[in-house]
Amino acid sequence: MTAPPAAATGPPPLLTGRTAAVALAVVLVAAFMELLDATIVGVAAPAIAADLGAGEAALQWTVAGYTLAVGAGLVTGGRLGDRYGRRRLFLLGLAGFALASAACGLAPSPWALVAGRVAQGLAGGLMIPQVFGVIRASFAPAARARAMGAYGAVLGLASVAGPLLGGLLVEADPFGLGWRAVFWVNVPVAAAGLALGARFLPESRSGDGTGFDGTGAALAATAVVLPLLPLVQGRDWGWPWWGMALMALSVPVTALFLWWERRLAARGGRPVLDPALLRGRAFALGLAASLPFFGALGAFFLLLSLYLQGGTGRGPWEAGLVILPFAAGSLITSGIGVRFADRAGRAVLVGGALLLAASQLLLLALLHGDAPSSTALAVPLFAGGLGLGLTAPSLVNVVLAGVPARDAGAAGGVLSTVTQIGGAVGVAALGTVFFARLEDALAGGSSAAAAHTHALAAVLPWQVACYAAAAVLLFLLPARPHEETSP
Repeated sequence: MTAPPAAATGPPPLLTGRTAAVALAVVLVAAFMELLDATIVGVAAPAIAADLGAGEAALQWTVAGYTLAVGAGLVTGGRLGDRYGRRRLFLLGLAGFALASAACGLAPSPWALVAGRVAQGLAGGLMIPQVFGVIRASFAPAARARAMGAYGAVLGLASVAGPLLGGLLVEADPFGLGWRAVFWVNVPVAAAGLALGARFLPESRSGDGTGFDGTGAALAATAVVLPLLPLVQGRDWGWPWWGMALMALSVPVTALFLWWERRLAARGGRPVLDPALLRGRAFALGLAASLPFFGALGAFFLLLSLYLQGGTGRGPWEAGLVILPFAAGSLITSGIGVRFADRAGRAVLVGGALLLAASQLLLLALLHGDAPSSTALAVPLFAGGLGLGLTAPSLVNVVLAGVPARDAGAAGGVLSTVTQIGGAVGVAALGTVFFARLEDALAGGSSAAAAHTHALAAVLPWQVACYAAAAVLLFLLPARPHEETSP
């Protein structure tokens, strides 16, 4: 088995056989690792708080700061890969992710950990768009659809595997590392990915020779940061007027970004986000649906982990085991969703989102009374996993099906940006609701168990609303995805 030859410009040779399998495994494992780190910290949060003395804002920033940094860099990372080489940017991002993970594992203080998490996110912003670019540029159409479906399955599985793996690592305490093991585990995985990626990944790029859109990249990052900063930090700041002003300012900055991108495209340049992509119905609606869908998903596992440990007295590993049925349900339906999406179309996506909404309603009903047992919790969590497996893998295919291969990296960056922004907004907004209700209940004399139950119960109706909104947007998608095969 030999490495595929690199292509300086234009499309690389299509991958086949064992070489294709190894290349796909490398990019999917890297994607899984990056996505896992968005949720793995949730179950370790109490241990981090106890060891480093981290407060609520610092805990939220360990999650939201990571997703914020990823979201701020994804679109730019995708266009950089399209221009300078997807393999090169993938390996650079993977190396940076390993170094930042080591920095997190060595963090001496809460805000040093947050800084390491931001660095992780920036490296992920370089790495993840290249996954889409490599798949779109290096696989034949039939293999490409299967690979995209596999990425969607990885997206869903990583969301639920984080709490389980995090709980296992914190509880097992390998080498006495405690919570730091959730970061150190990335280092050997990334090292293996670098070795295999350098050998088996082909190089590809759009090769159009146009300059990089630095102004667009800066505007895109600013538009992402402006609303999230006051959302996460607002309670500690006392919700000052200028925090609200920052959120409001994100609207004209976003409008300015889109105006600049249209102007640049009209002059023959290559914007970081080609406005023509947003004119595709499936692409635009899929992105819109991804915001509430992944926003609810991103917040749920952090807040559920805090409830299970702070409200029911479970340890990290036991809390991870409680969430295991969600992962099992997602695994069962991930392949089914991709296969049936071609025939049932948007019905599969809508059904999955509604099943997730129903699972949250059932969980809410269980919170009225004594603390639910692990067996009782397994029912709504398993149902939620079934819904996730139906929606997440197929949604990736639908959103990217009509995107030309030359824009694969940028389009993948946009999709990942939206999912990361959704997750960060979910953690920030729903985390604010959770912690506010928790503090009010504790101040009113409630026990820790009752206060955590009250806080989670306050969040779940918002979860239901997010999944219902996603279902409405998914219903507006075209009945069948359209596959664009042009280079």
